[in-house]
Amino acid sequence: MGNRFASGKNAIAQCDRCDQRYMLKVLKKEIIKGRNFDLLVCPECWDPDQPQLHLGEFPVDDPQGLRNPLPDRSYVSSGILADGYQGEGSRNIQWGWNPVGGAKFFDALLTPNPLALAAQVGTVTVNV
Repeated sequence: MGNRFASGKNAIAQCDRCDQRYMLKVLKKEIIKGRNFDLLVCPECWDPDQPQLHLGEFPVDDPQGLRNPLPDRSYVSSGILADGYQGEGSRNIQWGWNPVGGAKFFDALLTPNPLALAAQVGTVTVNV
């Protein structure tokens, strides 16, 4: 027994989105969120299925906390500094573009800001 359907090599069809006429073999199936909607669209109207629409279909386990966290021991791990005082470990450096302390003129002595810029303008003379 042969095939029950014609080959369709010369068949003409319309795009379900823009109603333009195309050869049937040129049209593609429109799939949205993994479901086939039985729409045949032309190559200009065809959009690939968006992966962002599949969010939530698969279980994602992304824990953020640790089960047995250890305390931060880097606060006193730097030892004795050159001036004889205890170092402050990793908390000795102010990170970021807007550090806490040293922002106003009245608290500069209480919380010094090592990231503050000090510059001078002058001239340079080069003798060759």
